[in-house]
Amino acid sequence: MKLSILSLGHVILKEKCENTTSDYPNLDQLISNMWETMQNADGCGLAASQVGVPIRLFIVDSTLNYENLEESERQEYYDVNDKGIMETFINAQIIERSERCWDNNEGCLSIPDLSQSVNRPWTITIEYFTPDFKKQVRIYSGATARIIQHEYDHTEGILYLDHLKPLTKRLMETKLKRIVKGQIKTKYPMKFIKNNSY
Repeated sequence: MKLSILSLGHVILKEKCENTTSDYPNLDQLISNMWETMQNADGCGLAASQVGVPIRLFIVDSTLNYENLEESERQEYYDVNDKGIMETFINAQIIERSERCWDNNEGCLSIPDLSQSVNRPWTITIEYFTPDFKKQVRIYSGATARIIQHEYDHTEGILYLDHLKPLTKRLMETKLKRIVKGQIKTKYPMKFIKNNSY
């Protein structure tokens, strides 16, 4: 089932999410709905908080990005042997970040039609649980690590806007207010709050 995605301005997007357990009601259905919602919106990641559920859960698909790149671009954006992932992350914790960082544009399904360059570590080590609650510790790099970090931020109540310089955010302010007020159209269902704050 396709779920509505919360727009910028919803308080839940700024809240730190809680860990969850294997007996969380209808967890499997929520995960399935999130995958359908993300794919319908042509996204590459989605956090549970973006559909109104404040638990530490997010999904990542970096395979489509990989497949749509030329070979030279793959070498630039993806680490060796990384062809992208389709993975569900539960109760994730990033336990290590590389000193090497890089800038690249990021967008967000909760902030449609906008993107900005964000500086992030190239490599991360992340500890998380799979949907059957098997613990994993994995190292990811490049574009895959970027998407994971973006979605992980959602579980911490952080938006990519929070990484931007104040001047950059001010230049985006008119468009951001239009999003908050619901004065935009998207190809996927969204919930707007139609107020003036974000």
